[in-house]
Amino acid sequence: MTSPVPNPLLLDIPDRFESERLIIRGPRPGDGTVANVAIRESLAELRPWFPWVTPVPRPEDTEGVYRRAAARWLTREDFLLLLFRKEDGLFVGGSGLHNVEWSVPRMEIGYWLRTSLTGQGYMTEAVRAITAFALEHLRAQRLEIRCEARNTRSAAVAERAGYTLEARLRRQMRGVDGSLQDVLLYAWLADYEQ
Repeated sequence: MTSPVPNPLLLDIPDRFESERLIIRGPRPGDGTVANVAIRESLAELRPWFPWVTPVPRPEDTEGVYRRAAARWLTREDFLLLLFRKEDGLFVGGSGLHNVEWSVPRMEIGYWLRTSLTGQGYMTEAVRAITAFALEHLRAQRLEIRCEARNTRSAAVAERAGYTLEARLRRQMRGVDGSLQDVLLYAWLADYEQ
């Protein structure tokens, strides 16, 4: 049986790791500009799921979000992750380990992908690498992916990455449009055959 992480601030956590095609890392000053280009490219796909794209964020807004996220990384409150393609450094999308509960430890993976790169397996690859990172470096015992039930693409990523659908939480949240929506809860448990 594992125990909670006594002091997460003392964990030596790399701020960069790789998958086959991706460099995955924490935010750094200047990342807001390249990320904002991808956000603007992807507005049609992001708007149904993410309230933070309305109004359209300016580059300096995105930069501010990423600088605050870098501070939260250092305090071990949240782990925003940026995805870059190895071959040319193109910003691919965003992810992260959020809603961290160190007493378990448990965290939730969120993600979005640049529209021009959808359908190429990048996000499934990223989620698998982030899962391995969380298990090894953050000592996670439980990882979750939550998405609106109508967000079939997000659910497909969770399933392809090997997560188990544990529940459909009925009327769990308000969608961006204000309607009550069901949420699918996927989980990965450490040392458990998925």
